Amino acid sequence: MSTTLEDELIIGLVSISDRASGGVYEDQGIPALESWLAAAIRTPFRLEKRLIPDERSQIENTLIDMVDLSHCHLILTTGGTGPARRDVTPDATLSVGTKEMPGFGEQMRQISLQFVPTAILSRQVAVIRETPERAALIMNLPGQPKAIKETLEGLKDGDGHQLVNGIFAAVPYCIDLIGGPYMETDPAICKAFRPKSALRPAQPLPEENT
Repeated sequence: MSTTLEDELIIGLVSISDRASGGVYEDQGIPALESWLAAAIRTPFRLEKRLIPDERSQIENTLIDMVDLSHCHLILTTGGTGPARRDVTPDATLSVGTKEMPGFGEQMRQISLQFVPTAILSRQVAVIRETPERAALIMNLPGQPKAIKETLEGLKDGDGHQLVNGIFAAVPYCIDLIGGPYMETDPAICKAFRPKSALRPAQPLPEENT
């Protein structure tokens, strides 16, 4: 499967942590996101990655650069979404967005509440950032790898049946609506939902290409 530069799916990953960015411990957020995306997305994509401290101005500038200069269609942040004074990721995200997408944050908290009552302390948000040339979806995710997977993928029973939908099921259609590339997912991990009118014929998996 080939893509032109114009159609290339570009995903930004931003891990926000004073200690990880300062080398106190190894970042776990970006590796967890990379691993999940590699398994879940069938469409070829390129990653832009950043590891930065909990500084609001730096978060804002990073998100702006990734949309306006690196041309990301989707940006996933991890870390800095709690009530602590240094947790400013949602505030920075809202400041660079042109449209808030509250359903993503609401669903993230609903998923996390299945596990811990402190999920209500999370301030995760999602926004669209629009420029004259393009638009991107920016979403704040939890900081722990297990929580990242649960939030994106949702909850399944022992037989793999979906109990609670993850947020990523709605992401490909959102990217469609804001003018980004058509994204396909592996339904065994996360089945993307689109109205019938928006569906395209499924592309073969890379190993099926001969």
